Amino acid sequence: MVRLIKKEQLTEDIVKFDIEAPIIAEKARAGQFVIIRTHEEGERIPLTIADNDPEKGIISIVVLRAGRTTCYLMNMAQGECILDVVGPLGRETEVENFGEIIVVGGGVGIAPILPITKSMKRAGNYVVSIIGAKNKESLILKEDIASFSDESYVCTDDGSEGFHGFVSGFLSDYLIKSENSKNSKNIERVIAIGPVLMMRAVSEVTRKHHIKTVVSLNSIMVDGTGMCGACRVEVNKETRFACVDGPEFDGHEVNFELLISRHKMYLKEEKESLGQYLKDHECKLLKHSI
Repeated sequence: MVRLIKKEQLTEDIVKFDIEAPIIAEKARAGQFVIIRTHEEGERIPLTIADNDPEKGIISIVVLRAGRTTCYLMNMAQGECILDVVGPLGRETEVENFGEIIVVGGGVGIAPILPITKSMKRAGNYVVSIIGAKNKESLILKEDIASFSDESYVCTDDGSEGFHGFVSGFLSDYLIKSENSKNSKNIERVIAIGPVLMMRAVSEVTRKHHIKTVVSLNSIMVDGTGMCGACRVEVNKETRFACVDGPEFDGHEVNFELLISRHKMYLKEEKESLGQYLKDHECKLLKHSI
């Protein structure tokens, strides 16, 4: 069992947890994830490691209230224990001095962008960050991302802060302006993490500009070791497992239509499970004091 050291509400529906996990904290690298099980009857869900402190033996995860398990997790209080935390899993982000790169984060996907932004900046890259959310109240980790970026931009769907529109729209404008500028940047890589539709849109933008683009696939997972096959995705017309071959892949080679289809496989069951949980437990988000 692992203890919740700190619980911090980032938005109405997003919470950051610091978890006591010394071995994972020591070995974790940007881009990797853990699989947690909150209690004996709980399901296993993957969560990206948003930060790690080897000296303190702590990792951070950021949770969006979406289903039965995340609702259960968000109702846990600081000091309580999670039954299982397994990791670090997956391949780490390829980090080197590429030159000039862009990191793009959408919604709760901003959280896993943070350790990548840190690692890329420390490797000597010129880092441009673009983050987006529905509105300014839904933005997370804005200052943290900006502190490791040479340029930092914010987008909101409703225009309440920064660029009015999606991150893909801002990225398109940015690349066009950069190419037409006297001081044009030679963008070597784009890394995008967020909703599947966002990652697909970003990949289509960068395809036109012939910029290598890496996306992190949040497919359905069970064991996280490649044994169950639940997380299979199609990349470059080949079946790959997101848990052991990824979670990061070339966005220009991902079959996003198939990924979207697989995401919908258990929507009915997930809805029923959450509804039953809410009925049984009268779930109140963050009912414990933080």
